[in-house]
Amino acid sequence: MKLEETLKAHGQEHLLNTKGLSEEEKREYFSRLESIDWNTVELWKNPEDLSGKGEIVPIEGLTVQEIEKRKEEFKKVGIEAIRAGKVAAVLLAGGQGTRLGSSSPKGMYDIGVTHSLYIFEQLIHNMFDVVNACGGTFFPLFIMTSDKNDQETRAFFEEKNYFGYDKNYVRFFVQDMAPSVDFNGKLLLEGKGKLALSPNGNGGWYSSLHRTNIESEFPNVEWLNVFAVDNVLQRIADPVFVGATLESGKLCGAKVVRKAEPREKVGVLCLEDGQPSVIEYYELTDEMANAKGPDGYLAYSFGVILNYLFNRKRLVEIANARIPVHVVKKKVPYLNEKGELVKPEVENGYKFETLVVDMVRLMGSCLPFEVKREHEFAPIKNKTGVDSVESARELLTLNGVKL
Repeated sequence: MKLEETLKAHGQEHLLNTKGLSEEEKREYFSRLESIDWNTVELWKNPEDLSGKGEIVPIEGLTVQEIEKRKEEFKKVGIEAIRAGKVAAVLLAGGQGTRLGSSSPKGMYDIGVTHSLYIFEQLIHNMFDVVNACGGTFFPLFIMTSDKNDQETRAFFEEKNYFGYDKNYVRFFVQDMAPSVDFNGKLLLEGKGKLALSPNGNGGWYSSLHRTNIESEFPNVEWLNVFAVDNVLQRIADPVFVGATLESGKLCGAKVVRKAEPREKVGVLCLEDGQPSVIEYYELTDEMANAKGPDGYLAYSFGVILNYLFNRKRLVEIANARIPVHVVKKKVPYLNEKGELVKPEVENGYKFETLVVDMVRLMGSCLPFEVKREHEFAPIKNKTGVDSVESARELLTLNGVKL
């Protein structure tokens, strides 16, 4: 079916107006239109029901105490895997520092006090702990950017000489984008010949990586450690975590922290119909949230922190599996009928996002690996208050980082 027919079939005739576009701009515009996943776009009419849950029960995992007892055993296995080139890290860094008052990529934000210390820089410092533990062996780092921050991120790493990390082991890739629609399902434009696009959620990391084929440059990689840019204390390619996951025989590992209280707003790792699953805090009943296990801890207490170890072979197997698509109401800047860019003050459309937590279920098995919150969890979501630059600085100082 020709593009014109396709657009008309989906009620998107307004996209056919190319007046004022050069031939090159038309080609780029049409290319975008031809790549649209209409199955996803049509979900605005009937969003997938993601609220229905199966039988939910607690999941068994490794506690801090159990890990401590077997730490050297796990560490040895992990170091061997890293030295053999079997482990790579994937940094999810497609966001901007908007909530921190910055228009630059979030990883470029300076959290230093007496000297500059960028978020990217601190994460690289954490990686060097592993490089040094492995006798100087570097491991691949795949950095996922977005259309909006790719060039700036690459230039920043070049300018800072990759903060000392061997750049031969660093690769960048751009996250796939998804279009936005208004409440009538019409695709929105953010400029003449430019669809209003946004990253397709952190669940799109592997499909975006797989499409680039940069994995083939590191054929020995069997495990991918995925982590978010905003947790400056996290341990990346942690040999103990790697070793424990490999020893467990499971296809996925998830770093977790104990919930601070029953209603803490974190996703909880559990079993749903026998499969590992992350349940959002608001999906837990009061009875489940307050239930205690045999050890006296909350039964549903493993809060995820977006640090996962995924088996690459299994990822390839599920690459074409459909991850649930979340249809989310958002404020989407758009071009009105007069050709003016409007920045709405209220929600005016839908964005389509996938979440990495939904990938855990597709893996089929998962090892919860508990870490101490004060040593591995310092997320930076806000400038001040909870999960902020302020709280992260306090935790970094507690862990001996000079700011």
